[in-house]
Amino acid sequence: MKIKKILVSQPKPTTEKSPYFDLAEEFGLKLEFKSFIKVEGVTAKEFRQERINILDFTGIVFTSRTAIDHFFRICTEMRVTVPDTMKYFCISEAIAFYLQKYIVYRKRKIFYGDKKVEDMTKILLKHKTENFLVPVSDVHKENIPALMDELHLKYTKSVFYKTVSSDVASEIPDLKEYDILAFYTPAGIKSLFHNYPNFEQGSTIIAAFGEATAEAVEEAGLRLDIKAPTEKAPSMTMALEQFIKAYNKENKSK
Repeated sequence: MKIKKILVSQPKPTTEKSPYFDLAEEFGLKLEFKSFIKVEGVTAKEFRQERINILDFTGIVFTSRTAIDHFFRICTEMRVTVPDTMKYFCISEAIAFYLQKYIVYRKRKIFYGDKKVEDMTKILLKHKTENFLVPVSDVHKENIPALMDELHLKYTKSVFYKTVSSDVASEIPDLKEYDILAFYTPAGIKSLFHNYPNFEQGSTIIAAFGEATAEAVEEAGLRLDIKAPTEKAPSMTMALEQFIKAYNKENKSK
């Protein structure tokens, strides 16, 4: 028995240079990509229930393009005109440049780091008198809020969008046709059972990327067969490659 088919719980890579395609070629695998989760914006009605007035804030902290999209969507739906004096704080230059989709970039006060918490520390401390708004998902990392707590900054965290389960089962009725299921988020594991309430792992190999995802696998009572990143396998594709080599070698004679 050899591993022949893998389901990756992410959208299909947009470039042919993806290491996933190299993996498929090396081992003669059939790869399928299907996102188990999707992002939905909260409605204006839901946002109002948070009792947050966007115009009370003087700075917005963005950690993703998605956060930018849903912040300006809510502003439009609630007919809020963001003042030209608003300051924008982004964790990376790429996210900062994405603001051009909504504002005249060169005429606004925009600050960004280099994806490092230390960079954000310096930037935020230079503007410690601001009242910050942090748009987040219902499932989010606490690194930026934790940093702001540590720096004793005035801020409010608000949910602008949420992660929900995709309808996977309608397109893939039976997961047993796959040898490996690869997950990247705890929400993906939640979606697995949302789509397949009676899922039983059996001989299906489960791979997880990240500590939180690995914990979600085990908390769901599943067997974690492949874990990434590790020192020897910093990426999911490298972890899969190492596992498949060992597995195929072990099962060659069977």
